[in-house]
Amino acid sequence: MNFKRLLAYSAGGAAVLLLVAGAWHAGSTWGGASPVSTHTIARWQEDLAEQQAELGKIGQSVDDRVATLATRVGQMQAQLLRLDALGRHLTEVAKLKRGEFDFDQPPAVGGPESAAGESPVVPALDAMIDSLGAQIEDRRRQLTALQSLILTRELARQIVPGGRPVEAGYISSLYGQRTDPFEGHQANHQGIDFAAPPGTRVLAVADGIVSHAGADGGYGRLVEITHGNGYLTRYAHNSKLLVEPGQTVKRGDAIALIGSTGRSTGTHLHFEVLQDGRPVNPLSFVSR
Repeated sequence: MNFKRLLAYSAGGAAVLLLVAGAWHAGSTWGGASPVSTHTIARWQEDLAEQQAELGKIGQSVDDRVATLATRVGQMQAQLLRLDALGRHLTEVAKLKRGEFDFDQPPAVGGPESAAGESPVVPALDAMIDSLGAQIEDRRRQLTALQSLILTRELARQIVPGGRPVEAGYISSLYGQRTDPFEGHQANHQGIDFAAPPGTRVLAVADGIVSHAGADGGYGRLVEITHGNGYLTRYAHNSKLLVEPGQTVKRGDAIALIGSTGRSTGTHLHFEVLQDGRPVNPLSFVSR
């Protein structure tokens, strides 16, 4: 039963009471002109009792409804507090500027004044519920946008090379010009070398798909991983390959065992990073 109907019943009950009281008063005042029978008075008393009972039920129903609304307000306030706490935490984790996502202030609202003459309790609760609903919807919108931003950042982080491509070892040769170990003249070294004991695990430095896994001339046993955003990494001179072409790998997955196959003077890993088909210095990615 909605509140408008409840209020209508209350008004109707009050009108009946006024009508009965007026008729009783008229019968007492003009007793000789239009006598009221005992049977009529008894019927009025029964009607009064029924109206009073109905008013009592209506009052109880109103009280129950108000209590239900008050409980709902409390639940919504608790939900809003949880959303605000989560939003603040995610904003701090994502290292976003304060104000880009604001979980401390209610959303801006407005609108015309409501009509006068309504019951004071129920509209106040309705207005509070509407306000809390607007705040919860605002938090939901902000959290959805925040989640999308964090997921986008995380995806970008996962596909960009970063970290050491071996579980142990040290850098034995850097990127750039160096003396060729076989010819003795200056040559451009397009990667960096990691010296490590035979059998040391070679690790993927980013999520991606194995685009090549096999023998490849001077690279020896080579693993090539395509990551996305134009990035590709190469892991050369391995003794054993642990992946196959088309296989999906995650950052940190073991993809090979270090060796000295191909054009190599000793056990090491030759590691390359290419962006849009051009070699770049892997050192900046290794130090991430």
